[in-house]
Amino acid sequence: MKQTAIYIHIPFCDHKCIYCDFYSIINYDNLHNYLSAIKKEIELRGKEFSEDREVISIFFGGGTPSFMLPEYIGEIIKSINNNFSVRNDAEITLETNPGTVNKKKLKEFLSVGINRISIGIQSFNDDELKFLTRIHDSQTAIETVNSAAESGFNNISIDLIFNLPSQTKKMWRKNLDIAVGLPITHISAYSLILERGTILKKMVLDGKVQMQDPDHDADLYETTIKVLTENEFIQYEVSNFAKNNLECIHNNAYWRYKDYLGFGTSAHSFINGKRWWNYSSLNFYLEKMNNYNPIAGEEILTNNQMHDEYIMLAMRSYGLDINEYIKRFGSIWISKVKNDLSEYQTKGYLSIDDKFIKFTPKGYTLCDEIISKLL
Repeated sequence: MKQTAIYIHIPFCDHKCIYCDFYSIINYDNLHNYLSAIKKEIELRGKEFSEDREVISIFFGGGTPSFMLPEYIGEIIKSINNNFSVRNDAEITLETNPGTVNKKKLKEFLSVGINRISIGIQSFNDDELKFLTRIHDSQTAIETVNSAAESGFNNISIDLIFNLPSQTKKMWRKNLDIAVGLPITHISAYSLILERGTILKKMVLDGKVQMQDPDHDADLYETTIKVLTENEFIQYEVSNFAKNNLECIHNNAYWRYKDYLGFGTSAHSFINGKRWWNYSSLNFYLEKMNNYNPIAGEEILTNNQMHDEYIMLAMRSYGLDINEYIKRFGSIWISKVKNDLSEYQTKGYLSIDDKFIKFTPKGYTLCDEIISKLL
């Protein structure tokens, strides 16, 4: 059975945060039509791809999936189970924003099949939350985490953002200290990035916001690794840390180059070396699903493209499994970069043994630059 991950995009949102570049809308008029289209797309791909496949994870992203009624999410999970072979212990994650759920609703999400909650907190500092235009405050964020734990969730992840304008090391350290004191098992900590088309990007271009320098960003990142590892969170990807071996199965599917199927607006899929993506516009998606074809574009990857993507994803996460790599691509590249690998190991950026080539915590701070040079 070929292990496969499934992503569901729920585009509906209360408002657009200044840094967000994901497709979202604040109009809920097509809520019912969207559910019907999602179920239709799941059935379509099930007929095409379900044979000899085992779904290991389902991830609801957005938008704000937690704005939906639990029955809405439950209908989609039921449709996936009806059209695919879903592993009994499959990880089923719902992205959740503080202020959109209470204990009752969380229990209902648990009852329809959600077994992992990912909470988009971003900061525990109220001034930073206002800057990011989040709808919640720090106290609501803490209460949401505690409510999830009290509702029966034992796999709780939170998202945090560092290197915000004017954020000091002390302010970021306080965010981390609050986080590790909560009943969570996973933290995704991202540096604030200027994405094209976002409100934040325009604010920077207009001179209304000034971003911090790369050295400060690197210092905050090193602080992140230090604080989280000291508190029993194991770094298993550039931005992700897990406790009690509860790494995100869904994200690992991407990083370990497994197949995945995406349903809904702007969702991407990757099966057998072919990648395709759906229309982003909700109206376009609904119109195209009437003819069973929501695909906006596609590409078949060359061996060189798959080779480079495989190395990049593996090195940014758990490391390059040497034997698995050689089975897929042979040993030419490893021989070619042998001296470079040795040099990076000597400088303390890489850890290399007979089985894996991995970044050290020091190496993670320069991972993109090192990977680019190796490729």
